Amino acid sequence: MEPRLLAELAQSAERNGWDGSFLWDHLSHRPPVRAVADPWVALAAIAYATERIRLGPLVTPLSRRRVHKLARETVTLDHLSAGRLTLGVGLGSSGSGEIERFGRWPTRASGRACSMTGSGC
Repeated sequence: MEPRLLAELAQSAERNGWDGSFLWDHLSHRPPVRAVADPWVALAAIAYATERIRLGPLVTPLSRRRVHKLARETVTLDHLSAGRLTLGVGLGSSGSGEIERFGRWPTRASGRACSMTGSGC
């Protein structure tokens, strides 16, 4: 979906009493979804187009993000939205193969990640 359309949907949701607008942070999608805008760019459009609703990514997988860049994006979006950002983060999942396709999934997870996911690694 295009960021402009997502912003218009969020405006409509806000007018109709919804409390939030949250987007997937995925690189690949299953049918019927064909293409999705970058969630951080789309969230900036939503922040600019709305005044009250909370917004954010449903879950941003830290395993494929550069933490310093995510921190900067998060602060910028929180300021743009006047404090309405809700940040969902997680380790990510290799279930869809989107992490491996881009060479970002670690070959050996840390002990803490293993205990958090229950995978035993």
